[in-house]
Amino acid sequence: MLDHIRQKLADEAEALLHELNVILPLEIEKAVAQGDLRENSEYSAALERQGFVSVRLDYLARRMSQLGEIDVENIPMDRVGFGSRVQVKDDDGEIEEFSITIGDDLDFDKNEISMESPLGRALLGKRPGDVVTALLPAGARELEVVAMTTWHEVLKESA
Repeated sequence: MLDHIRQKLADEAEALLHELNVILPLEIEKAVAQGDLRENSEYSAALERQGFVSVRLDYLARRMSQLGEIDVENIPMDRVGFGSRVQVKDDDGEIEEFSITIGDDLDFDKNEISMESPLGRALLGKRPGDVVTALLPAGARELEVVAMTTWHEVLKESA
């Protein structure tokens, strides 16, 4: 899972570096050749994109560094943590299942939630039987952890 996330970030960074170093300079050069830059929308758009790409590359570099700090050997085997699948029951008795991941690799169709989200933060470190209150934008939500599969068990299942 971490290798997949790292590769996804690296691929995006590579594409952005190409855009920053090859494509955008050509676009800026074409816009400059058109003359008056004060009213040149292509020039303004290229400069704005250049700024966005630089900021995004900085963000990707920080995230890749943070991924390097995740010590998979110290991910708990008995509590909800990164990579865990968690089943929770709400007040109405409905059961939902979530997978805990990081924001850069969310797939909402697979019911993945970020560790940094309010629900993710509420679930981290919990065990089956624990009741959590997640402060969501729509209001507080109380959930009971019914079952969980840790990162280590998920890896064994996929092997």
